[in-house]
Amino acid sequence: MGLTKIGNFFKLIDFNHTLFGLPFAYLGAFLAVGGIPTFYQLLWITVAMIAARTAALCLNRLIDRHIDKANPRTSGWILPSGQLSIPLIWLMVFFFLFWLFFAAAKLNLLCLKLAPLAVIVLWGYSYTKRFTWWCHLILGMAIGTGTVGAWIAVSGTFEWYPIVLGMAVACWIAGFDTMYACQDIEFDRNKHLYSIPARFGEIGALRFSAIFHFFTLLFLFVNGIIMDLGVYYYLGVVFTAVILTYEHIIVKPGNLSRVNFASFKINHYVGLIIFATTLMDILI
Repeated sequence: MGLTKIGNFFKLIDFNHTLFGLPFAYLGAFLAVGGIPTFYQLLWITVAMIAARTAALCLNRLIDRHIDKANPRTSGWILPSGQLSIPLIWLMVFFFLFWLFFAAAKLNLLCLKLAPLAVIVLWGYSYTKRFTWWCHLILGMAIGTGTVGAWIAVSGTFEWYPIVLGMAVACWIAGFDTMYACQDIEFDRNKHLYSIPARFGEIGALRFSAIFHFFTLLFLFVNGIIMDLGVYYYLGVVFTAVILTYEHIIVKPGNLSRVNFASFKINHYVGLIIFATTLMDILI
């Protein structure tokens, strides 16, 4: 690919949004060992997470390209506007799925066995808006599986502990994705697409978003209890509560002017803060 195509590809997959799930994946790995995993484990967890997310975003853009083209808000995006070819993006899907399986094999046998299930979840999510308004939570659960997967990557066993943290991630993602989807209420209704905003309107959607974020904090609190974490971790939870509260202050029914900032800009800090404060807790 030429430089222009490479630049367009990075725009297509919103590469900087990898920061949403990656810190929580690292967190799952650190909590699994109660310390610092090996460089080898962190390397292949990173490869697996980037590969999974990139393949998932490519799939989402491919599956939704006709919907995105019909939506005035998204018609100028990379695929709907024809800036990259469909065969090229399909090639990228299978290229990154290869790296997902390769990284899983490098980690342990259980990761490799569970990799097809992860692909089913990542592939299937993009169809959910066609039949359920719970699509936002399903997206969150798909990303939250990265936390569980990272735990398995370093422990080699499946346990219930990381599921609590994974649910915190799921509710967090669902909360700001619901908020973001308020921009497309009329379009979704006209196209018979399912979303919480289309089903319950702007006011109802923002209430759902707040409820999701309440459960985010609740699951983070419970995670601290079951993992026996200390004051630094809970300080991170408090910072997270402040960020999420601010998010709901600046986005109000009838005023979505700052929804992109609230949904994507400030949420970048949530995973980083929780990871940093948990790391301090583990090491200190």
